[in-house]
Amino acid sequence: MLDFNMSEMMVVAIVALLVIGPKDLPKAMRFVGYWVGRARGIARQFRSGFDSMVREAELAEMEKKWAEENARIMREHPPEPGAEPVALEGPPAPDDASPSDSVAGSTAPDVDHGPVTTPPPVIRDEPAAAPADPAQKGQP
Repeated sequence: MLDFNMSEMMVVAIVALLVIGPKDLPKAMRFVGYWVGRARGIARQFRSGFDSMVREAELAEMEKKWAEENARIMREHPPEPGAEPVALEGPPAPDDASPSDSVAGSTAPDVDHGPVTTPPPVIRDEPAAAPADPAQKGQP
């Protein structure tokens, strides 16, 4: 950012000591340090805001590329006319009727289906282990 070498810093320190004086030098250094810290904070905030804007732009560009690629794949591989769509696991799709229509015009009684249970896992017996010694393979 700023290129100061040691000799230039010594010249600035000597001039500051002569102009400001030893009595007010600590107060002046605190003042300069305060404003340098504020400038650094503003620069850091600007940089982080700029970085987040760049990230958002890159993300939007990637999403656009993914959408184009998905559209290209769907054009190349259209769904077969007789094939049924594959159902994904998840909550069932809601009916087209609005809730107020189903409550007001419903004649079917409410049915309690009870809790949903899953069958227990099936545990199969392990096959007999093969003998470790190849000479014992032929013997029962």
